[in-house]
Amino acid sequence: MKHILIFILSFYFFSVQVFADAKAPNREQGEGPYKRLILRGGIVVSGEGAPARGPMDIVIENDRIVRIVNVGNPGVPINPDARPKANKGDKEIDISGQYVLPGFIDMHAHIGGSAKNIPAEYVFKLWLAHGITTVREPGSFNGIEWVMDHVERSESNTIAAPRIIPYFAFGMGQQTPITTPEQAKKWVKNIAKKGAKGIKFFGAPPAIIEAALTEAKKHGLRGMMHHAQIDVVNMNVIDSARLGLVSMEHWYGLPEALFEQQIIQNYSPDYNYQNEQDRFGEAGRLWQQAAKPKSKKWNAVRDELIALDFTINPTMTIYEASRDLMRDMNADWHKDYTLPTLWDFFQPNKNAHGSYWFDWTTDDEIAWKKNYQQWMTFINDYKNNGGRVTTGSDAGYIFKIYGFSLIREFELLREAGFNALEVLQAATINGAQALGMADEIGSIRVGKKADLVILTENPLRNFKVLYGTGHFRLDENNTPTRVGGVNYTIKDGIIYDAKALLKDVRDIVVKAKNQAKAKE
Repeated sequence: MKHILIFILSFYFFSVQVFADAKAPNREQGEGPYKRLILRGGIVVSGEGAPARGPMDIVIENDRIVRIVNVGNPGVPINPDARPKANKGDKEIDISGQYVLPGFIDMHAHIGGSAKNIPAEYVFKLWLAHGITTVREPGSFNGIEWVMDHVERSESNTIAAPRIIPYFAFGMGQQTPITTPEQAKKWVKNIAKKGAKGIKFFGAPPAIIEAALTEAKKHGLRGMMHHAQIDVVNMNVIDSARLGLVSMEHWYGLPEALFEQQIIQNYSPDYNYQNEQDRFGEAGRLWQQAAKPKSKKWNAVRDELIALDFTINPTMTIYEASRDLMRDMNADWHKDYTLPTLWDFFQPNKNAHGSYWFDWTTDDEIAWKKNYQQWMTFINDYKNNGGRVTTGSDAGYIFKIYGFSLIREFELLREAGFNALEVLQAATINGAQALGMADEIGSIRVGKKADLVILTENPLRNFKVLYGTGHFRLDENNTPTRVGGVNYTIKDGIIYDAKALLKDVRDIVVKAKNQAKAKE
C-alpha cells in the first residue's frame, strides 16, 4: 500500500498545486458591521424549508439578528405601527419586495489551487458576489500557512471574503507518507494545533484512516473524502462511513458500494489512471455497473448511510462538461469573468488535472448523461428518505468558475428532483449542520449571525436570477435584456454591494488579459 499513498500525495500536492497564489489585499469593499442595522420590508426565505414570508423587517445588532418582525401583508401598505423603531445612528436599508435568503455555503471551495496565478481576491469576490458567505476549503492546496492567514483575516473581516473552514489534505506537510496508525494520530494532533477544522482524505489503508478519524474526533475535527479510484477497492463509501467518516465528496466510492456482481470496476485493458481521459471517460460508465434504483442493495446502502448521519456533497456541477462539453466551454460568464490563466488551464492538456478533452466523443457524453441519471436518482432518493445533501462546486477546474458554478449546482439539484426550497435547504442549513455550525449560520433566525443574500428577483421561481450575469429574458418593450443578480451579500453584518464586487472582478480579468497580450 505504501506506493499507493506516495502516489496520492504526489498527485494532489504536486500535480495540482506547487505554488501559493497572490494573497487577498486588505478590505476596501463592504460597509459595517453597524451597531444597529434595520432591513425594511424584505421577503424572507428562512433556509430551513419554510416558504417565503413578507414583508418583514430584520433588525441586526453588530453581526447578530435580534428581531424578525412581520410588518404587513403583500399588496397593501406597510403597517407603520408594526415596524421596529429606528434609533439615532441606526443604519436603515429599504429592501421592500426583495428576497432575503441565508448566506450560501459552498462545501467544496478551493481558494485557487488549480492554474497558476489565481489571485485570492478574484476568488473571494466572485464567491461573495454570488451570495456565498461560508466555504469549506477542502485540502488547502495553497499551503497551510497561506490558507490559515486567509482564515484569520476573514474571521477578523480585514479582507473581503467568505468565512473559511479549513480542511487539510491527509498527510499534508509530511516529508514522508503516513504508513502507520501512530503516525496518523501524530499528524492529526499537529494539524489540530495549526487550526484545521477537518481532514480531506483521498485513500489509505483502513487501519490508518480509522486511527486518523478516531484522533480527529478527540480534537473536534471532521472528515471528508474523495474516494480515489486508486484506493477505492480497499475503502468505498460504506467502509469509510462505518469507520466514522461524516462526509463524502463527488460520487466516487458510492457506485462501488453498490456493486452486486463484482468488487472492482470494469476497467478497459489499456486503462491508466494517470491518463486523465481514461480516468474521466471510464468514470462516466461506472454508475451503470452499480445496483439499480430501489433494489435490495440500493436500499441497504442508502439506509445505512442515513442511519450513520452521513452527508453527501455531490458537486454535480464540476463534471457537467463531461456530458455537454460545448455548453460549459461557451458559458455566458467566460468572456468577462474567466482569467486567461484559467482559460488556458481548461484547454486539453495531458499535464493538467481535469483538462481531459484529448478526444472527447459523442459516446463519452452519452455515457455521462446516463451516469448523471442514476447518480441524480440516488441523491434525490437519499434526500427523500432523510439523508443530508449539501452543495459544493469544486470550481477552478473543468470550465467551472467560482461563484457561478455553485448557482449551477442549485439548478442541477432541481434537475435531480429537489424542489426549490429543498435546494436552498441543501445550500444553507444542511451545510451548516454538516460543519457543526447550525447554531451560528445556515438559516435566518434570531440569535444567528447576519449572513444574508438579498436580491430583487424571486430565486424560488428561477435560480438563474442568482447568476452574476443575470437572467436573459424579453422585457415589456420586446427587447432582450438581463435581470437579476444578487444586490447585497451580508456576512458577519458587513454589507457588500454584489454588483461592485463583480465590477472589481471584471477589472481584474481585463488587467490580466492586457498583461497576457503584452507578453505575446
